[in-house]
Amino acid sequence: MTKYAMFGKLVIHALLRRRSRILVALLAVATGATILSGLITIYYDVPRQMGREFRSYGANLLFIPAGSNQMLLADDLARAGGLLPRDKVIGIAPYLYERVKVNEQPLMAAGTIFKEVRNVSPYWHIRGQWPEKADGIVVGAEVAELLKLELGQKITLAVAHASTEKTLTVEGIVRTGGQEENFVFTDLALLQQLLNKEGQLSIAQASIMATEDELTALSRNVAQNVAGVSPRLVKRVTQSEGQVLGKLQALVYLVTIIILLLTLICAATTMMAVVTERRKEIGLKKALGAENSGIIREFLGEGLVLGGLGGAIGTVLGFFFAQAVSLNVFGRAISFQPFIALVAFVVSIGVSGLACLIPVKIAIDVEPAIVLRGE
Repeated sequence: MTKYAMFGKLVIHALLRRRSRILVALLAVATGATILSGLITIYYDVPRQMGREFRSYGANLLFIPAGSNQMLLADDLARAGGLLPRDKVIGIAPYLYERVKVNEQPLMAAGTIFKEVRNVSPYWHIRGQWPEKADGIVVGAEVAELLKLELGQKITLAVAHASTEKTLTVEGIVRTGGQEENFVFTDLALLQQLLNKEGQLSIAQASIMATEDELTALSRNVAQNVAGVSPRLVKRVTQSEGQVLGKLQALVYLVTIIILLLTLICAATTMMAVVTERRKEIGLKKALGAENSGIIREFLGEGLVLGGLGGAIGTVLGFFFAQAVSLNVFGRAISFQPFIALVAFVVSIGVSGLACLIPVKIAIDVEPAIVLRGE
């Protein structure tokens, strides 16, 4: 039998002989590793999950005409959109605003692409449905109340200075709690045609999965490469998102440190009790010629084996813990991150190793003569 096999056999048997105490330490390490792995996974995934939640509150980036331009060109908007990372763009909703008359009542109309509005502003509560054809219209709740409009009712939309009008059907009534309730929303191409403003826009709203710093970089890139577009961050949304994410991540960080300290204390206390029980055994080994380095290796080996086993159990359980939190809080699943699992496993072994330092110091300070005399 090699010395390494002998060493391993000594460590395993030492752990098995004190199953009750070692089980307590194993439970502490496994619990710590579970929470550590789960919290690190949540820490890593929180920005993505919270970013999706914040995107339900509307646009975080605006595109407006640059310089003295009165209108934003659709071609310029397309070029700006092409500079954005596709996997992070939730939607880009263009708008063309104009004063019109609806049933002879002067109102503000907004031509848009309804599919993009649904992506950018999912918080809009619509009664009825979003129009699928160009002859459908969505009216704000205040407008519907003012003109006594109901779903399915025909209205006449007229553009005074263009001497054109169009008969449209009310397919939806939108309520947002904001100024949108005072607008009527039509198909973008239809309003452009009525106004003879094909290819022209007033503004575009974009919803992008990105932090404030990332949005700033994207805005700078668009401004440098598309002369007709001036990007503007929606500060109220981006700053609030950053503050909330920062506080949540700080909380996770603090809880993680506390859990590691508690795990360290519990494991150290258990190992100290084990050393106290084995004082006579340690004294006898020293009397027979065992060196302090051998004693240190034995106890550190026990601690590292304990940490490895507890870390492996906790890493697996930690993923299920993080999955349960994500599903219950955000309603979305998370993916397994091998790097996070490896970090949690290594940290568990490291914590167990640190927990053995004080017990090892006590072990090597044992005086064989005193212990063997029963003192």
